[in-house]
Amino acid sequence: MAKVEHTSDARVLVGIDISKHRHEVLISVPGKTRRRRLTITNSTDDFLRLIAILRDYSLPVRIGFEATGNYHRVLTYHLGVAGFDLKLVSSVALARTREALHNSWDKNDPKDAQVILHMLQIGAVQIFQDPMVAGTNDIQELSKTHDAVSRAKTELWHRILTHYLPLYFPEADRFHRSSRTDWFLAFLEMFPSPHMISALTKEEFIKSAWEVVGRKVEKSLMLSDIYETAKASTGLPFRQIQMPFACSA
Repeated sequence: MAKVEHTSDARVLVGIDISKHRHEVLISVPGKTRRRRLTITNSTDDFLRLIAILRDYSLPVRIGFEATGNYHRVLTYHLGVAGFDLKLVSSVALARTREALHNSWDKNDPKDAQVILHMLQIGAVQIFQDPMVAGTNDIQELSKTHDAVSRAKTELWHRILTHYLPLYFPEADRFHRSSRTDWFLAFLEMFPSPHMISALTKEEFIKSAWEVVGRKVEKSLMLSDIYETAKASTGLPFRQIQMPFACSA
């Protein structure tokens, strides 16, 4: 058997397709045409088993993976601490490359591991920085939480402006100023439709809404304007529906 001479830049390439319960691993070793397949579970024991297998090759190891939810976080932390070179594969690039290589949109875990390994070989990968190792985990998680809350707030605000108000209380649209006007949401919770305002006298309405609208200049004038607008509204039939979350005035 001919002896294989490894060059200085020879390295083991590993493609990992990550999922919730198990990970498909495909290993390419320099000088060998046959690739090694492994399936490991999402457990510390299997992580250590994979690390031991890769260390036995006595060569530099480069590992490519696609970020999948948070399921990749623990595995990549163990692999990074073990000293392996980690590369991130773009989800969009992975999907396009899979379609190009296999002429199909169909996917499965072993096929994705093959595509990830191919992208490692051609260098179509991104730098991966583990937030736990870099010490940025807390700020990253806070940033992700802020992003999720901001998206939810924006979605709710758009639903109110484009769906609820046009149906139940279109006259109120001119009284809001921005998505940061918390008083407007509190006001709609107490008076979700015009008939709940017009059922009161002006004095009763102003007294009920006084604290809800917060501290404002010309508060009495604004509340009077809202009352007159609601009173003058003809009211469509579905505006007369009592909202289940509305507080009785």
